[in-house]
Amino acid sequence: MYYVYILASEPSPGRFYVGLTADLDQRLKEHNSGKSSHTAKYEPWKLAIYIAFADRRKAFRFERYLKSGSGRAFAKRQF
Repeated sequence: MYYVYILASEPSPGRFYVGLTADLDQRLKEHNSGKSSHTAKYEPWKLAIYIAFADRRKAFRFERYLKSGSGRAFAKRQF
């Protein structure tokens, strides 16, 4: 399975991160240990939502959509 996830920064309300992984638990640990330069300064992170996909291409397309302007607006309304 492939997971598209949205993380919420605990110390910075309103700060979110969208990502894609095949190992959700390990990836969250990496974000919270500072291994990702994009998320290191806003840690700790909590998992806001994830969506599982069997098809990697569909997961990748959904992640790219969530990172677009209309995708961010969609995520704010729905999640």
